[in-house]
Amino acid sequence: MKQSKIKVLLVEDERMLAEILADTLTNRGMEISLAHDGEEGLHKAREAEYDVIVSDIMMPRMDGYTMVEQLRKAGITTPVMFLTARSTTEDVVHGFELGAADYLKKPFALDELIVRIRSLVGRSRPAQPDQTIYTIGLYSFDTQRGVLSLGANTIKISSREAEVLTRLVQAQGEVVTSAKILKELWGDDSFFNMRSLNVFISRLRTHLAADPKVQILNIRGVGYRLIIDK
Repeated sequence: MKQSKIKVLLVEDERMLAEILADTLTNRGMEISLAHDGEEGLHKAREAEYDVIVSDIMMPRMDGYTMVEQLRKAGITTPVMFLTARSTTEDVVHGFELGAADYLKKPFALDELIVRIRSLVGRSRPAQPDQTIYTIGLYSFDTQRGVLSLGANTIKISSREAEVLTRLVQAQGEVVTSAKILKELWGDDSFFNMRSLNVFISRLRTHLAADPKVQILNIRGVGYRLIIDK
C-alpha cells in the first residue's frame, strides 16, 4: 500500500532559504506548508495536523522557543526539529526542555535534513519487534503511542525519547553504546549530538523516577544500561 506523503510545517523567516527547502522537500515527495515567523507557525500548527514541524529559532514576532512552548501548552505534540546556528549546550538543553525532538545546525546538508525528518516521523526506522508494550518495573511502556503509564498516571513522551527508551528496554541489563544510538537516530556520533542524547537520557530518568528500582546507568565512555533491581 502506498504511504501517504509526509506533511511538514516549515517555519523559517529567511524567505529564500524557506523556498529552497520547500522546493527540495516537495521534490522528495513531502507536502510542505510554509510560515515565516513563529506567530504564523503557531496559527498553522493549530489549524492543521502535521507529521513534523521544522523551525528556525530566531524569528520576528515570535521566536521558535516560544512557538514550541505555546504548542505544548495547547496539547499539540507534533515532533519539532530546530534549524539553528545557535548550538551551545544551553541552547540545546533549553530547546529539548520545551519539547523539541531534534536539532540541526546551520549550515546543513539537505540530505541530512531529509533523513532526520523521515526518522522523526518513523518512515526510515528499522522494523521493530512485534512487541509494542513493555513492562519497566512498575511502568508500562507503549512504544507505538510513546506513553509511559504508572497506575492511572500516564506520561506522553517525545518521539525521540521513545526511540531511545525502546533501544534501552530491548537490551535490558546490557550496555547499549552511545555510538549505536547516535548513528541510528541522529546519523552520526558527533559531540553536538552526544550532548543531545545526554539531555534525553536525563529526561527519561526524570520520567522513570517514581520507581527507584528502575535505573539508567551511565557506562562512562561507552553508553547506557537500563537495569531493574529485584
